[in-house]
Amino acid sequence: MTQPLRRLFDLPGIADLELKALMKPAFAAPEARAEFPEIDACSTAIFGLTADEAEAAPRPADWDDVDRLSIAEQVDAFEAAGWDVTEKRRPLRMLAHFNVQLWLALRGVAGTLPFQAAVETSDDWGSSLAADAKRFRKR
Repeated sequence: MTQPLRRLFDLPGIADLELKALMKPAFAAPEARAEFPEIDACSTAIFGLTADEAEAAPRPADWDDVDRLSIAEQVDAFEAAGWDVTEKRRPLRMLAHFNVQLWLALRGVAGTLPFQAAVETSDDWGSSLAADAKRFRKR
């Protein structure tokens, strides 16, 4: 069974920023970080570094510049890496503010990924139903 994709939208603060960008499109513009400090605050809370710190972080020699691809290409690359960076099949409006931090954290270059509890997959639910059905038939 494949692991479900982690959703950037579900991380703390991202949904709020997406709503703000929906209501005020200038919020998603690249220069918006200077005007709206909550973008950097959210980035620091999630990844441990701001977008400016991510841009300044040294890249390994074999870095493939995946963070420089178009947003559409990055959506596919993130999906291959186990992350959903869309909402209702559209790239997040705020993705350009968080893509570099996510790539650096995913590849262990800089920053951190937010904690995700392990999802337990149990196959014994069917056996419990079978046992309940057997008890029911005995009555």
